[in-house]
Amino acid sequence: MLVKTFRWAFAVTALGLAAGVLYEGWTAFGLVAILAVLEVSLSFDNAVINAGILKKMSAFWQKIFLTVGIVIAVFGMRLVFPVVIVAVSARLSPWSAVHLALTDKERYQELVTDAHPSIAAFGGMFLLMIFLDFVLEDREIKWLGPLERALAKLGKVDMLSVCVALIVLLVSAITFGAHAHQHGGIHADKAETVLLAGIGGLITYMVVGGLSGFFEDRLEREEERERDAETAAARSGGNRSAVALTGKAAFFMFLYLEVLDASFSFDGVIGAFAITNDIVLMALGLGIGAMYVRSLTVYLVRQGTLDDYVYLEHGAHYAIGALAVILLVTIEYEINEVVTGLIGVVLIGASFWSSVRRNRALAAGS
Repeated sequence: MLVKTFRWAFAVTALGLAAGVLYEGWTAFGLVAILAVLEVSLSFDNAVINAGILKKMSAFWQKIFLTVGIVIAVFGMRLVFPVVIVAVSARLSPWSAVHLALTDKERYQELVTDAHPSIAAFGGMFLLMIFLDFVLEDREIKWLGPLERALAKLGKVDMLSVCVALIVLLVSAITFGAHAHQHGGIHADKAETVLLAGIGGLITYMVVGGLSGFFEDRLEREEERERDAETAAARSGGNRSAVALTGKAAFFMFLYLEVLDASFSFDGVIGAFAITNDIVLMALGLGIGAMYVRSLTVYLVRQGTLDDYVYLEHGAHYAIGALAVILLVTIEYEINEVVTGLIGVVLIGASFWSSVRRNRALAAGS
């Protein structure tokens, strides 16, 4: 099962490392390997969250996630995205940005760094909304009991998550603008960009998440009606409607997953520049890491790991919250990527250990 699920990740690893050697020798081999490890460590919480969503989808859409989805993840976010943000921020054509990335790597890195505040604001807001909507909902299973019960009570206030997120964004933009003004106003115009990018992240979350939830709810109601009809032995011809509805629900959930993956990849792409500013090596290393994250997601679904270790999803969402805060803080201050990766690993590791202890206690009680 393990080898079957990760076989494509292993194949991509071999091809990626070989391509690195052919491209720039054994130094490139080491850089690609480091980037792959960086991507996996920063995105492990992404795999846990994705698994919680993917388990609701059919085997067909799980395959789409691993095929079409990985193309979007690798080529879209790990190769095209760094070029696009340079092209937009520097007002260059995409071809000029590619030429710059290949011929003047130092200048290319400067332009990506300059665009970081708006990237961090968009991704930070999207991830913050995921975290807030999770912790403000009253759940049957609670990992950090007293804290989560208090948050669930606060969550009864309508639109609280949106209000909190907007306050955080406003504070981030004001702080960034004030600091830029004190240092000569070099980035003073960026404060408005940060605000607009953050609002864009919030709107993206609400639109994609709202559509996904809408069709998921309709699907559940339709399935419940069909079960009632079967029980009453009065089945009407509702099968075509249910199939079409399943398609819509799966499509929007797939779209939600891709936007989620994009938000998670921001820190990996930006963090990769601390290791190399060569977009070819970045695409190879981060692409290998993305394949492992995808395969790990499917493995968690097929093994039923989230059902066996019930606190894993909680730990992943707390890691998301930490990552959202880190992204927003990096608008103004630099934070080492090792810190970012370790926070996620520690939180998920703690939730896994808590799940193991819970399972042992239940087994001993029975």
